[in-house]
Amino acid sequence: MESTVPGINNLVETSLLIKVKQATHNIPRQLQWRLFVISLIVSDIVMAAAGFRLAYFIRFELNLPFFYLEQITPVTYYERIVLILMPFWLVLFTAFGLYDRKHLLGGAEEYGRVFNATTVGMVALIAAGFLDPDFVIARGWLLLAWFIVFFLTALGRFVLRRVVYFLRPRGYFISQAVIVGANDEGLSLAQQLYSWKTSGLHVLGFVDEKLPPGTRVSDQFCILGTVDDLDSLVSQYDIEEVILASSAISSREKMLEIFKRYGVGTKVNVRLSSGLYEIITTGLSVKEFAYVPLVGVNQVRLTGVDRVLKFLLDYGLTIPGLILISPLLLLIAIAIKLDSPGPVIHRRRVMGVNGQTFDAYKFRTMYVNGDEILEQYPELKAQLNEEHKLKDDPRVTRVGRFLRRTSLDELPQLFNVLKREMSLVGPRMISPAEIEKYDQWDINLLTVQPGITGLWQVSGRSDISYEQRVRLDMHYIRNWSIWLDLQLLLQTIPAVIKRRGAY
Repeated sequence: MESTVPGINNLVETSLLIKVKQATHNIPRQLQWRLFVISLIVSDIVMAAAGFRLAYFIRFELNLPFFYLEQITPVTYYERIVLILMPFWLVLFTAFGLYDRKHLLGGAEEYGRVFNATTVGMVALIAAGFLDPDFVIARGWLLLAWFIVFFLTALGRFVLRRVVYFLRPRGYFISQAVIVGANDEGLSLAQQLYSWKTSGLHVLGFVDEKLPPGTRVSDQFCILGTVDDLDSLVSQYDIEEVILASSAISSREKMLEIFKRYGVGTKVNVRLSSGLYEIITTGLSVKEFAYVPLVGVNQVRLTGVDRVLKFLLDYGLTIPGLILISPLLLLIAIAIKLDSPGPVIHRRRVMGVNGQTFDAYKFRTMYVNGDEILEQYPELKAQLNEEHKLKDDPRVTRVGRFLRRTSLDELPQLFNVLKREMSLVGPRMISPAEIEKYDQWDINLLTVQPGITGLWQVSGRSDISYEQRVRLDMHYIRNWSIWLDLQLLLQTIPAVIKRRGAY
């Protein structure tokens, strides 16, 4: 079926779309997802069974001194328990949406669901032990199984997710999408989806009432047609996602028309942006006044349990970490003093939550007369004013260059974490002069504490553009969870070892 709009086919026919058509021809899209779900089920069974067995090995066969071995239960007893438990485990995972496509490949959110399902399963085992006196299980085995089963199950899903990410550039596990509304909000949505290559959404272009079909609205996207052309576009390009930029919809009737047409079907998902794209990262709350539901905007991103979890993670790692590395901190301080005159600690004035400024601590990596040195390099000074970073900075000392390459210069920021000015994981800290670079996103940046590491750190640090840094910060704030923090902390280790973008 050809497009009703002349010339649109040539504008839409991207290399990825061609690959999607070829992949769908080889394996229908629905079958792709069914095979993936089957792979998840097999992975969950194998990993959970391996986790239970490994817990038995550690608890009963290693003879570790901190386990009180009153009685060694035969392995066959626990094998029977696991055999009976497996069907219940699959039902539990299904109840938590872990085989539902809309909850799959969600990264930290998926890990959270795995953890919750595993916890409920373990609580059910404990309850069974209370209800049936003959059903006896070792507490050590149960505790070990809880963490090991969660870890191995999440690991299995992590590997399968990487397989999907590998296949997506080849056209598999991709959903075609159009965005209704080509205003600033719609363009922001399209650019973020386009830059996030693993999102699984391939935005073909825009549907808009004001601009004529064929109009280029960016280097990547054009206007495909009007709302009246949606039926033909959905049919021709096998579109699965219709995303409404609500601030661009001209009338309530148009929005209702789209929901009536596609909102109750199963082939097309209709998704509605909030119309508050610039501030949605802080989170919204709904409260009724005189039976009228009104939406409020939270002043900070993390509240309640999320805030407590963030606090426990920061202090639980920072306090023992500082004790362990205290000799290293002393050696670095001595090296800085011997290398060049000046203070050991450099204080940089940066912005924190709700715009409050504070001094972020770093080991001094520059000569104290750095500004005088920079005056001799006007081209580098101009670059610094534009990008706030220099790759070959003449102001950096010999020890300072080593500290920057290894990221050791940032260790004193652990004291900022103890003062609750920073977090271990968060958006990149910025100075008051940089806030203008964030345009409409600045109000989001100041809703969470800046981090020592973060998504920008593991994505290339100084090798990525300023626009990309802003987008990564906004993605982190919008999608925060404690699992995302743990994931980024683990990813920081190889990022620091590789030293990519560290200068």
